[in-house]
Amino acid sequence: MSRLPFALILVATLAVADAPKFELDGNRLKVPYPVVFETGKAALKADSADAIAHVAAYLEAKSYVSTLRIEVHSDSQGDAKVNQTMTEKRSLAVAKALVAKGADCKRLLPVGFGETKPVGDNATPEGRAANRRTEFVNAGLRGKAIGGMPLDGGGVVAGDPCK
Repeated sequence: MSRLPFALILVATLAVADAPKFELDGNRLKVPYPVVFETGKAALKADSADAIAHVAAYLEAKSYVSTLRIEVHSDSQGDAKVNQTMTEKRSLAVAKALVAKGADCKRLLPVGFGETKPVGDNATPEGRAANRRTEFVNAGLRGKAIGGMPLDGGGVVAGDPCK
C-alpha cells in the first residue's frame, strides 16, 4: 500500500479547511456579508465586495447550479413604480459585479421585486430595513427549473448580464 508524504497530506487538509463554507436556507444562499448600494442609486458600495466574492465562489464551487436568481427587494417608502425600477437596476448591477468576478453571465438571472415581497413591517424602521434586501436563490439545477417554478420567481427580469 502506498503512503502519501506527510507534507502532501497537510497541504490537502489545509486546502479543505480553507475552502469557503456555503449555507443554504431552502434554495437561498445565505451570504454572511451585506450587499450595499449607494442611496438612491444602483451603484454597489465597496462594502459589498465580500458578498460578491462569496457568491462568485459559490457559483464556482457549485457548477450544477445552472440559474442563480439575484433578487433585489425594497421597502414601501416612496413611489412603487420607482422602487420597482430601482430593484431591477440594482439586481442587474449585482449580476454585472458577479460577472466581473468571473461568474458565467448565462447562469445569472437578475430580478427586481420592488416592494411586493416584504419580510418586515413597513411601518417600522427595522421592518423597512429588513425589506431592503438582496437575495441569491438557486432557481435552476443542471438546466432544469427547481420544482417546476418559473426561473424569475414572479419578479421582473432586469436585463441580460451578458451585455
